[in-house]
Amino acid sequence: MKPFISTKFYGVLNYLIGAALMLTPWYIHDSNGILIYKEPAVGAALFLPLIIGWLQLVMAFFSNNSHGVIRQFPLQMHFFQDVLVGSFLFASPFVYGFSDLIWWPQVVFGGLLVILGLFTHKSPFTTPTPLARPQGGLTSVDYEEQSLMH
Repeated sequence: MKPFISTKFYGVLNYLIGAALMLTPWYIHDSNGILIYKEPAVGAALFLPLIIGWLQLVMAFFSNNSHGVIRQFPLQMHFFQDVLVGSFLFASPFVYGFSDLIWWPQVVFGGLLVILGLFTHKSPFTTPTPLARPQGGLTSVDYEEQSLMH
């Protein structure tokens, strides 16, 4: 499948997802203004969104895209981290056993991170490498210039 998310949109969503994840343990309300959490968030239900949200903000700050401030981390590393952390966040309510307390913010944000990591332009999962090497990584000048390939 071809990537369909632009890197500019991805850069904006990184900051929004990081901030929203950090706020979910305290600011999730239903239509009546009552917290959806059945009891105060503790343990993994509290700390996983905080840690992963902070990680998203740090990666967005250091990412090498149009919205990155310091631009040190390559985008491909950030995409891989999004898929890995998003998968973990997606499964965390069921793995750590707090799905009876709250589960939908982790599932929604985890799924969103996986989709962003997979389907953004320049993602290593959907974009082929620009210059494929032959098996073993051994090359010659003729291969690089592709003069023997015709």
